[in-house]
Amino acid sequence: MSLETALQKEYKDLETVIVQDAENVYRPDVDTSAIDERKLMRRIDWHVVPWLAVLYLLNFLDRGNIGNAKLYHMTDDLHITDKQYLVALTVFFFPYSLFEPPSNVALKKLRPSIWLSFIMLVWGIAMTLHGVVTNYAGLVGLRVLLGLAEAGLYPGVVFYLSCWYKRNELGTRVGVFFSSATIAGAFSGLLAAAIHNMDGVGGKPGWAWIFILEGLVTVLCAIASFFILSDFPDTAKFLSETERVWVVRRLQADMKFSAGGEKFKMKYVWQSLADWKTWLAMGIYMGFDGPLFAFSLFTPTIINQLGFQATAANLLSVPVYAWACIMTVAIGFIGDRVKTRAWVNLGLFGSGLVGYIILICSTNPSLSYFAVYLAASSIYPTIRTAWVSSNVEGSYKRSAVLGMAIGWGNLNGAVTSNVYRAVDKPWYRLGHGIVLAYIAIGWICSLALYVHLRRENAAKERGERDEVIDGVDNKNAREENGHFESIEAARMEKGDHWSGFRYSL
Repeated sequence: MSLETALQKEYKDLETVIVQDAENVYRPDVDTSAIDERKLMRRIDWHVVPWLAVLYLLNFLDRGNIGNAKLYHMTDDLHITDKQYLVALTVFFFPYSLFEPPSNVALKKLRPSIWLSFIMLVWGIAMTLHGVVTNYAGLVGLRVLLGLAEAGLYPGVVFYLSCWYKRNELGTRVGVFFSSATIAGAFSGLLAAAIHNMDGVGGKPGWAWIFILEGLVTVLCAIASFFILSDFPDTAKFLSETERVWVVRRLQADMKFSAGGEKFKMKYVWQSLADWKTWLAMGIYMGFDGPLFAFSLFTPTIINQLGFQATAANLLSVPVYAWACIMTVAIGFIGDRVKTRAWVNLGLFGSGLVGYIILICSTNPSLSYFAVYLAASSIYPTIRTAWVSSNVEGSYKRSAVLGMAIGWGNLNGAVTSNVYRAVDKPWYRLGHGIVLAYIAIGWICSLALYVHLRRENAAKERGERDEVIDGVDNKNAREENGHFESIEAARMEKGDHWSGFRYSL
């Protein structure tokens, strides 16, 4: 069966289920026939995506600006060694990784406008204090606090977007949102070069002003976020009641049955732990999050060691991130259109493998600089995020899976932040080799997830996953798949394991 035929059958089957279960339509008393889908979705895009992109730009800017500050003698002024600097980078990742799963659950239980704004305020204060730190102990303490506060933003926003958009719309929105990370990479080089001109103002070095000014901007945006951020579709204030009902029904028709609201149960967390997709997703995130942190923290240093001075190295990182931005948005758009994210994902990891092989083998600065572009093409596009989130149903389960996958991926930043040692300059072959291994793990896990999803879809097509439903005569139904009083009960209880759910490949 061709992919197109399979997709047509999938949507036909879904339409049949919806018709058969029409009595379970969310808020059947509300007439939504007058809704203009294109117009409403455009309004939702403008209310939801741009501000999230601003928040992640600041998140990534504040996380990685220490790499720019280092080029302006931060380590000399604080009297810390290269090993101590690497330790300061490493301690960020432990709270950053461990706090992500509980943070996602907290975001679901609280309002996004409260939780995301609060953690942003905390990390903005921590970033500002980086500019007044005077010793190694102070720097380490602030990096721990920064990691704790920043932990909830990325997995929280990905989960939040998955609660607003259909599965075939998510990649483009996540791509636009995540492109702000690449803009932050480019912007950080320009900002660092400009802010360094304040060297000596107020008796502080230029690198201190990088932290102070960028931290204060984050604090101001955190305060604004309390009023700007919208909440979930069923409670969003910028939508009318009819529009809220329409959005929830639309998501439920896309197999997001929990869109109308779901009470927290601990079993959703256990379901995520027992699901093999969670562990493969963790391998995929490991494959691009580890390289992501190494790339963002050390790109200026790598370019600097290729023969360019500090300011030139910061500025030469700008076009690299501009290219990554273009690739991120383009890949997100392509992934939503072709609906075969697995192959796009394998291609992205493949380009990263080529890029880092070149970096390991090259002794030519121009060739190595070109390879950095290939690496950026692999690391930044976020097709993996949309792919994982669109294949997990149940809002709490999805938040837990994303929290664990992203948390594990980020924990590997503790490793990759230590792989570019000063003793290995100027070519850093050990660091490049370790990053290459990470990308290979991501490629293998992506292939494994694709194979498993395809087999599971085939099993559902053959009726091997059919549940026993009261009042429904189904010769394929099996008690081991569950016994439910209605199709709606089976959908809500089993989520993506429901026999009618089809995984997106």
